[in-house]
Amino acid sequence: MKPTQMRGLIEARWPEPHVASTSELAAAGIDHRVLTEAVRRKELVRLRRGVYVRRAYWLTLAPWDQERLRIEAHWLSTQGGAVYSHATAARILGCRTWGTDASVHVTVPYSGSKTSHGADVRAHSLYIPDEDIVPVRLGPGRMARSTSLERSVADVARILDPERAAIIGDHALRLGASLDGIRAAAERSGAARGARRIENLLGLLDGLSESPGETRTRFALAAAGLPTPVLQHRIETSEGQYRADFAWPDLLVVLEFDGDAKYFDYRPTQEVLLAERRRELALVAEGWTVARVRWADLSVPGHVASTVLSAFERARKLAA
Repeated sequence: MKPTQMRGLIEARWPEPHVASTSELAAAGIDHRVLTEAVRRKELVRLRRGVYVRRAYWLTLAPWDQERLRIEAHWLSTQGGAVYSHATAARILGCRTWGTDASVHVTVPYSGSKTSHGADVRAHSLYIPDEDIVPVRLGPGRMARSTSLERSVADVARILDPERAAIIGDHALRLGASLDGIRAAAERSGAARGARRIENLLGLLDGLSESPGETRTRFALAAAGLPTPVLQHRIETSEGQYRADFAWPDLLVVLEFDGDAKYFDYRPTQEVLLAERRRELALVAEGWTVARVRWADLSVPGHVASTVLSAFERARKLAA
């Protein structure tokens, strides 16, 4: 079969879901011979044994969306029998993650070998009461079982470092989770292991952080011992109300996190840049000193602290 014929056949007969199993594709008229040849010609990507996605669609996806499709592929290969947990549950429940592995995390009521679940699956043996299991839609007609937001935050606190766990926890708070709910879900697991890590994380979470970059910036400020800023501080200017990511009102200093460009592949338009510039000039006119950090800056030791300290010094000179 010629490549153009194969591409046309796949496009014409592919079922509704972007991720499809061998049996679903066979029912649509795409047999094993075509699948094998399509993978060889790089028309399809094999996500798991017997589960495929069209490469043209796959390449349009951001990494976090590709991770979600890998979870859907796991669901197909296990006939929906797993309870997704930890960072995997966080992803499918809508939380942003950063720096977590690409493994599919499931929680089972027994201790199973790694090979029994697959090399890309991490199985955890923990008790989950029914009230901490929620349904979540992975795709058309595909309902998976996942740990709740609160239980997922408690679980990632057990295995991730505080910064990565806080990125998930901050977003979970914005999605409706509560500190008391996280604590209660942890207690219902009956596991003493990790209890201190969970309690420590609860003291670090803040739902006012609106992105992984803002959470990481908050951690960098705390690690440097800088004064605690006010998050999402509202300031009236000639350009309207301005909401600063971080502010020290007593010093008239604002710190802005300039988008998660490298993480979210976000590029502001020229119109957005001009509007941002007008807002910054309006802030300066009101006597504020504005500093900025980017995603790349967060990986440079001491950069955030030096940026803020420089802003503090400029503000003091202006006030003198």
